[in-house]
Amino acid sequence: MVQTRQFKAAETALERALDDAADRMESAATVNTQCWLLLRQGELGKAYGLAVKWADETEPRVSRATPAELSTWGWMLLRVSAAAVRNSQPGEAEDALKFATAAAVALGREHAPDNDFLRTFGPTTVKLKAAENAGVIDRPDKVLRIAERVPVFSLKPTSNNRNRHVLDVADAHAKIGDFAEAFGKLEQIRADSPEWLPNQRYARDILGRVVRGRRTSASEMRAMADVVGLPL
Repeated sequence: MVQTRQFKAAETALERALDDAADRMESAATVNTQCWLLLRQGELGKAYGLAVKWADETEPRVSRATPAELSTWGWMLLRVSAAAVRNSQPGEAEDALKFATAAAVALGREHAPDNDFLRTFGPTTVKLKAAENAGVIDRPDKVLRIAERVPVFSLKPTSNNRNRHVLDVADAHAKIGDFAEAFGKLEQIRADSPEWLPNQRYARDILGRVVRGRRTSASEMRAMADVVGLPL
């Protein structure tokens, strides 16, 4: 529901899930999604405050932390960073990303709590979010540098990691005028996750830039425009 912008229904479901949570870790998983909902709604201050509160609540003693604890704490830090970078708080965003990196290093690998691959966290996930932050502050050069070091195809194509990262890479290519490469990344997501791409306004924005560059065939462009809902 968050992904498809059914925000009110998502808010109700998350509130009920939080009320029924069995423990702190389950509560944190729900709050993680609440932060994502607030980010999607543009409620940056609320997202930042909620993420900071729960990052404090879930911070483990790293030397004794379980993978689930490190993953939970790391994701809350990534939410802090995402909210901060969008809310013109670059220092806070960078600090949160550094702590998330520490959690990922301690974890040493990608970990999915309770086999929930949507909340996979580890060194690769942190790199993906660093690239996302670079895109938010309009640094396409940095996005592409980070992308070169990310083993992205080791991850499943999901909304919160690989797909979003490929969109960030497409956006970076479009911003530097490499429209063919940008379009190729959109085609890659279409092949991997055809049900996901039509819900992405970000994809429409990227394709709009590609259309203005006019570096691909008209038929391919029209087909992609139909998928993402971009009027031509």
